[in-house]
Amino acid sequence: MTSQALIQDFEAMLGKENVFSSEADLQSYSYDSAVLNPVVPSLVVRPVTTEQLGKCVAKLYENGIPMTVRGAGTNLSGGTIPDKSETVVILTNGLKKILEINVADLYAVVEPGVVTADFAAAVAKKNLFYPPDPGSQAVSTIGGNIAENAGGLRGLKYGVTKDYVMGVEFFDATGALVKSGSRTVKCVTGYNLAGMLVQSEGTLGIISQAVLKLVPPPAASKALMAVFADVQHAAEAVAGIIAAHVVPCTLELLDNNTIVRVDDFTKTGLPREAGAILLIEVDGHPAQVADDAAAVEKVLKANHATDVKVPKDADEKFKLWEARRMALPVLARCRPTTVLEDATVPRSQIPTMMKAINDLARKYRVEVGTFGHAGDGNLHPTFLCDKRDADEFKRVEEAIDEMFDIAIKLQGTLSGEHGIGTAKARWMEKETSRGTILFSQRMRRALDPKGLLNASKIVGI
Repeated sequence: MTSQALIQDFEAMLGKENVFSSEADLQSYSYDSAVLNPVVPSLVVRPVTTEQLGKCVAKLYENGIPMTVRGAGTNLSGGTIPDKSETVVILTNGLKKILEINVADLYAVVEPGVVTADFAAAVAKKNLFYPPDPGSQAVSTIGGNIAENAGGLRGLKYGVTKDYVMGVEFFDATGALVKSGSRTVKCVTGYNLAGMLVQSEGTLGIISQAVLKLVPPPAASKALMAVFADVQHAAEAVAGIIAAHVVPCTLELLDNNTIVRVDDFTKTGLPREAGAILLIEVDGHPAQVADDAAAVEKVLKANHATDVKVPKDADEKFKLWEARRMALPVLARCRPTTVLEDATVPRSQIPTMMKAINDLARKYRVEVGTFGHAGDGNLHPTFLCDKRDADEFKRVEEAIDEMFDIAIKLQGTLSGEHGIGTAKARWMEKETSRGTILFSQRMRRALDPKGLLNASKIVGI
């Protein structure tokens, strides 16, 4: 329990409106989007300037109080769940200024609480493009995107958040300000600390500002929806498109369970009898778009697509992509517990992984809806269950264990974009090595000797 004196210190520092200590408020910050037990913090503070953020960190370090930083809390691996009840949660959603959009040099400077979609829209008004588009972009924040290395639908062609971070400023565990990177395209001044902060999940520092790369928008684009009677044919088409050396902007897969559930909710008119659909978009110069679309359509038909549809207008195209973005929220409504995974494999292994997921669903008698960024090997098998049913949830956990084993054997990874947090920490050594774990723990102890920054996350200290 945080002392009343410390609460008063924070109220004097931040204003009473930015210090939350009521039971209802604390409960609101005890969980994230992962299926993990909540932990109620002792206090929640919300700085609204970077100076206040630094003072908060320094005050907590001085008093030896554990800290968990939180943006919008949309992460899916337990990263923003407090480590223990003594933890103070530091909200960064009050730091929401877009400080600069530089059209001449193609970068922007933002605070960590800027909402991803709002930032992308502000950039678009300047006729520039910020490609990372996580599914939670309507509410997720830039600081969280960096801390989790968020991906999204456009990752296949444009990369993920790490590919757009030119520099960061952050506060270390003591509250000291650290700067790394630059507004220049090239910068090798000192260690690449900015790169280290990407996907650090709040364990190495708390981001106060970021410099982000922008790019010119594509001149043209074309979307297609390919319908398949069998999900394996769709998976083979994904591998075929990549093998044909075509790199679409997006290449998304939805299996039948996901299609039906999404169509029930959105009334989009998706092909409910399909075993799977692929949603594809190519972009670039108009001539290149035409060539790529023709090449993609050829591969689709060679892999038994029963139909290939082109949206007739922008509205129909928007509805298709909106249906894809609704996959998780719709599936989450179906059963009391939703376990969303993101095992990722090399793109050529998508057919093998897709078959494995369906085999596991049958073997363990569990319901799975699979969708995801198939073009970059990042599938989202979503297990629908009820955690209160001990037998069913045990079968789900066994299926997930085996699924991760298969992904690793296929030279894949535990997490393509959701992070490790506490949800996947026990599998880390399987993918990496004992030396990797020990190295990471030594680094954390050196940077955070009191073990106050998200101490139980990733490898733990």
